[in-house]
Amino acid sequence: MVKKRQEGEGPAPDIADLAEIPEVPFSAPAGRPAGVEVMTLAELRARADACQLATPHRPGFHHLLTVDSGRLLHSVDFREHVLAPGDWLWSRPGQVQHFGDLAGAEGRLVLFESGFLDPSTAAAARIEDWYGPAVRHLEGAAAHRMDEALRQLHHEFGELGGLPLEVHVEVLRHLLAVLVLRAAYPAGPADGGADGNCEASETYLRFRDAVERDFARSRRVADYAKALGYAPRTLSRATEIAAGVGAKEFIDRRVVLEAKRLLAHGDRSAARIADRLGFADATNFTKFFQRRA
Repeated sequence: MVKKRQEGEGPAPDIADLAEIPEVPFSAPAGRPAGVEVMTLAELRARADACQLATPHRPGFHHLLTVDSGRLLHSVDFREHVLAPGDWLWSRPGQVQHFGDLAGAEGRLVLFESGFLDPSTAAAARIEDWYGPAVRHLEGAAAHRMDEALRQLHHEFGELGGLPLEVHVEVLRHLLAVLVLRAAYPAGPADGGADGNCEASETYLRFRDAVERDFARSRRVADYAKALGYAPRTLSRATEIAAGVGAKEFIDRRVVLEAKRLLAHGDRSAARIADRLGFADATNFTKFFQRRA
């Protein structure tokens, strides 16, 4: 007997199977250490296929980009950002992005895999927190500190042969750690989130990770509260403090984002997308999407 799945229930799909947007793995240049790369936008223009960069794709690695002169249009998860001098953009693995015309700007770009950083740095910098702002504009001392950290990383990346390879990689790892921690907290402790409430912050982070893992399985706050051992009100309060929206809205926004990705850049039918996102049928999915989007 086949049991009909109710809305919000059912086996979680493999999220990697959801995407028909091209996925781009990290590929280290020949003779360079794996896991990190630093380049100028001029070097990117010379090496990359402009058409591929302008087409929506899902990199499996981080982009940390700053503009030194000119203007650069860059889209991340359906939001277009016009980057000017002093702006820093951080896009995370799995986010859908594409570049605008690279000829109108000069700047620098750091590409790195999550696993290149040590776990403590990755946790402190919340490197997988794509819910945060993609772009920040820095000025004054904060801008100087970021620029200096990037300058040192860029210089070390080009210093092949100056140190034994294993030592060179460790130096790159530590310099990258400085840069991403600066990027995560450009203005100091106030960027830590949750208004200094460590308990609320930890609750939000656990909830955020659970939503990222199971948003296609359930959209019910009660399910996440039970799985994590919190009351639903506790989750909503922590999420409101950290993300500015309640827990239910947070879940629904994640589902809407994935639906937009699939509808805009894939060729699956609404019925197949509905099934993949855990809806009982296409009608329920369509009503949900129209109401939320």
